[in-house]
Amino acid sequence: MKHAALAVIAVVLALVLAACGAPQASQSTSPPPPTSPPAAPTEVPTTGPTVAATATTLSGPLIVFAAASLTDAFEAIATAFEQAYPGTEIIFNFAGSQQLAAQINEGAPADVFASANRSQMEVAIEGGRVISGTQQTFVRNRLVVITPSDNPAGITTLQDLTNPGLRLILADQAVPVGQYSLAFLARASALPAYTENYSATVLANVVSFEDNVRSVLTKVALGEGDAGIVYSTDAALEADNILQIAIPDELNTIASYPIAPIADRANPALAQAFIDFVLAPEGQQILVKYGFISPEGT
Repeated sequence: MKHAALAVIAVVLALVLAACGAPQASQSTSPPPPTSPPAAPTEVPTTGPTVAATATTLSGPLIVFAAASLTDAFEAIATAFEQAYPGTEIIFNFAGSQQLAAQINEGAPADVFASANRSQMEVAIEGGRVISGTQQTFVRNRLVVITPSDNPAGITTLQDLTNPGLRLILADQAVPVGQYSLAFLARASALPAYTENYSATVLANVVSFEDNVRSVLTKVALGEGDAGIVYSTDAALEADNILQIAIPDELNTIASYPIAPIADRANPALAQAFIDFVLAPEGQQILVKYGFISPEGT
């Protein structure tokens, strides 16, 4: 029995040694068993303050509805944005904020709305195209009185706006800058230096109410009016063709501009990236360059 056991052990050891020394069998060329499919990509959130995106993930067109007073600054921002995100294209619709809000509520294709005041943003919110709470103030602005460079009416003070025969051009009261202009006249009328008839007398000199601030600027610069009221940023664009008369802060309105994504925007990530760019230091520097006031500025 002892020899039999030893024989068995010897056979087992021989088999083990043979297995260790034997050449490896050829690898199977059969494909490996299938693995679980990759997880679906996480959906990009369409709400919230920010949406992470990189230059490689953003592409395509973006339709931005923006107040007319933002034209030059936003075009500069679009150039910088498209350089930062190759493959994107910013398409603008510039007009009076009241026109833009109406177009948005009528269903016009849009991705972002930048208004010159909060009330027109509220119109878009009430219409359901902008979600309340997604709007953010991104810049501010102030009013200034302008005259043609040759100043044919000889206007040197705000009181001169009451001079008989003066041709005054204002934005329509439906336009934010038109509302701010009326507010300035009302405030002045409450001060002894202007008398209570100031607003009514000035308004009697209005020869044209325009549907956006750029029309007021253009007509005055061309001499089609003796004076007008525009944003300081607009006045800066025609510095060679107009003169400016400052409106004191106690009579002025510091206009706040809100920006928000459209609820049914076609490219949520791209819309949020543009808004983030406007709010970021680079976008803010461009806006300040064009005369706007940062949200924290005075």
